[in-house]
Amino acid sequence: MGDETSQTLAVVDQQLQELEAIAKQTNDDLNAVAGQERVAKWKVRTVAVLTQRVGPMEGQEFSKANPGPSFTNDLVDEFNDEVDFYRGRLKAMHKRLQTGEAR
Repeated sequence: MGDETSQTLAVVDQQLQELEAIAKQTNDDLNAVAGQERVAKWKVRTVAVLTQRVGPMEGQEFSKANPGPSFTNDLVDEFNDEVDFYRGRLKAMHKRLQTGEAR
């Protein structure tokens, strides 16, 4: 694995860690509305970082990705569904980058 690939993987890992911190804080204080606002701000930063460090195609793809509707009527569950959606996308991206799969 090259140095550039390691740096790119580190960027994806950092974004995952930030998402996990938002999830933990929101699940601790149970303020799902504030959590969703933090995720929205995080997504904007993540798109910019991915575009710059991983590539414009990955950044654009992540920008367009949105979780589907949730019908739980529980804001915390809906928040956790959103976090799971973005977590899954970042983990899949990490795996693709690690194995060298091109987009």
